[in-house]
Amino acid sequence: MSTATLKRRKKRPQKTGSFANSLLDEDRSQAFFMPASMSLEEFRKWSQSDEFPDRGCITFLGKEIFIDMSAERLYSHGSVKVEICTVLGNLVRKRKSGKLFFDRTRFVHPTAEVSNEPDAFYAAWDTIKKGALRNVATADGEDVIELEGTPDWIMEIISPSSVTKDKKKLRKSYHRAGVPEYWLIDARGADVEFDILIRGEDNYEPAEVVRGWQVSKAFGKRFRLRRVVDPTGEPDYRLQMK
Repeated sequence: MSTATLKRRKKRPQKTGSFANSLLDEDRSQAFFMPASMSLEEFRKWSQSDEFPDRGCITFLGKEIFIDMSAERLYSHGSVKVEICTVLGNLVRKRKSGKLFFDRTRFVHPTAEVSNEPDAFYAAWDTIKKGALRNVATADGEDVIELEGTPDWIMEIISPSSVTKDKKKLRKSYHRAGVPEYWLIDARGADVEFDILIRGEDNYEPAEVVRGWQVSKAFGKRFRLRRVVDPTGEPDYRLQMK
């Protein structure tokens, strides 16, 4: 596991500590698992209908449905996602290697029985061209509503309400779906936990670490994630790459 130590400010020293502690102590009652009273196919029809809620994150996981109505946290979640998607998005565009998807893009894998909206996922052009990840059109055929199959990379950023989902249930589901690389990030505490996980035979295994840098097979680069302080004194993040 690679961690980046929180850089504390000289002024207002209690600010960052209280930020981390308040996140870890938050009420988690706005998210819950419930037995799935429908099949994956029925869930997919519901998720594509006008009756599907337009707020919150609703995930189908085999025999369970996970419903999270919690608002996204800015400094432990949203800011992390923006930084990583910016760096990786620029890398993918520069290389012209594939496509990066994030924020409300639904990924479905029928065999693994999962339908979820990851924080981000990526597919190389070859993956898309050979049909390993394919578009599922909207009812009117004018756009795409979900992607079905196996992407090359998925990222989840842990929030107070998603610990079990991201660390255990989705980890198993993504492995069953054959996703080669899973990034799991927890920026709620004093240290940022940044794990690049590579798919093994039975589970995901930690990526190779070279002088403190984790090796990503999906992007062919080494990475580390650090928390910094922005000009207003608030937490921010830097995904470093080489």
